[in-house]
Amino acid sequence: MAFVFFRGIRSNHLMVCPLTNFCRRPTAVYCALQSSRAQVRPRDVILQEYSHTTAKKLMEKNMQGYEVIIGIETHVQLATITKAFCSCPYLYGSQPNTNICPVCMGLPGTLPILNSKVVAFAVKLALALNCDLSTTSKFDRKQYFYPDLPKGYQISQFDIPIGTKGVVDVDLPIEFGGEHKRFGITRVHMEEDAGKLLHSDTGSYSQVDLNRAGVPLLEIVSEPDMRSGLEAAEYAAEIQRLVRYLGVSNGNMQEGSLRCDVNVSIRPIGQLEFGTKVEIKNMNSFSAMNKAIDYEISRQVLLHNQGQSNQIIQETRLWEEGYQKTVTMRKKEGLADYRYFPEPDIPDVVLTEDYVENIRRSLPELPEAKRRRYENMGLSMQDVLFLANDSSVADFFDSTVGKGAEAKLVANWIMCDIAAYLKNEHLSINDVKLIPLELAELIVSIKGGIISGKIGKEILLELLANGGTVQKIIEEKNLVQIVDQGAIEAMVDKVLEENPKQLQQYRGGKTKLQGYFAGQVMKESKGKANPTLLNTILLEKLNVKS
Repeated sequence: MAFVFFRGIRSNHLMVCPLTNFCRRPTAVYCALQSSRAQVRPRDVILQEYSHTTAKKLMEKNMQGYEVIIGIETHVQLATITKAFCSCPYLYGSQPNTNICPVCMGLPGTLPILNSKVVAFAVKLALALNCDLSTTSKFDRKQYFYPDLPKGYQISQFDIPIGTKGVVDVDLPIEFGGEHKRFGITRVHMEEDAGKLLHSDTGSYSQVDLNRAGVPLLEIVSEPDMRSGLEAAEYAAEIQRLVRYLGVSNGNMQEGSLRCDVNVSIRPIGQLEFGTKVEIKNMNSFSAMNKAIDYEISRQVLLHNQGQSNQIIQETRLWEEGYQKTVTMRKKEGLADYRYFPEPDIPDVVLTEDYVENIRRSLPELPEAKRRRYENMGLSMQDVLFLANDSSVADFFDSTVGKGAEAKLVANWIMCDIAAYLKNEHLSINDVKLIPLELAELIVSIKGGIISGKIGKEILLELLANGGTVQKIIEEKNLVQIVDQGAIEAMVDKVLEENPKQLQQYRGGKTKLQGYFAGQVMKESKGKANPTLLNTILLEKLNVKS
């Protein structure tokens, strides 16, 4: 079991009440490790050498005749101020064992008290996932032993979860067909998190950090509706998007705020019975999830094609990012192993109709509704997916359009110039000093011919970095576009006079030099010449017969 991976566990000196050391005799651990190695099959060793590209090609080549079945269990860490059953805070990155108390340490005689915010967040997410709510649900004890689970059981929900039978809608990326998909949600339930093991550099021992023990989680269990790594990754990305829109979690995979366990199996096409499922853990990005699933599919296909399908066992495997492969972690527990029974110390959770309706009314416009609204505004699917991906970007877009700017032009500015600035400066749209009103004013000024597009880009950078107003910047820097025909004509004459060689080449057939002359005139005008008027005058003079 879990002890295969470490020799012993030592309590951390920062703990309020140091835990007893859990130690194993080195000989016993050595035997366990040897036994684990003995189970490694030659074909696993071969697959370890495959890159993701190789695995992908192998999968595509050999998938004919097989169907992939994928389901995902997603754990969402809730953004509550305190833990699920005690008043301890949880701050990511805190020193080990500094946010703990007798309750989350599982000491005898302590009693859990349910955080009401956990219930509110659970109802909010269940409604957003179109689930049926259980007006009366309960908590259960899920029995299993991990060194970082101090009580020896986890408080979870078993047979009466707070939400069931939901759906989530996903739009696949344009480069992968842009297809609309709907995936079923089996259940949403509340539970607490376990602690964390901190492994020594030598690997000779591990220490327990209980800061995370008792942190509230929502587990979202999907139906086995996904058929590829891409679909699974997009489903998980939509769940992340949803919890961020709702404000129930920051959804950061790197911090463990959103963790996905993927169940993968394959079966011959036409077979009704599911194949043996394998669970994959340890994926900290959607890209890693896609790769891990593709690798696991290729591994199972290879075993099927070699007549070794009986060697696909129900187990938990880890994704090794460095080696681009999955490896065996442990045999997967069944429901009977958990010995569920009702939690006697926590009363049933009863939801009144008024309570549910108040939460329903507080829901924001969700990603799926926003995407459909943007589509109806005439935006392309590429625009829609970009804008709706982040609620802050979507709010900025909506506010700018609300100030009178054309939707498509606003989308272009956000997706190109503003997005590039944010990326280069490592900022979010909430960090810049540009406000929607001034972006709308900038777009209107360009469209109305007051300033050129080039000047507009310069003003935008000023607004992003320092704020201010479009009108004030135009006045202070004298950036009003030159639309006087005589003034532009004079500048064109000057440029042609200063470049007789290029003029002769143009009239000799090198018409691409028009761009050169236009650039010189624009330089002469300090970027303020009206581009349309400039090109009209320039063409007339270039084509005049000498």
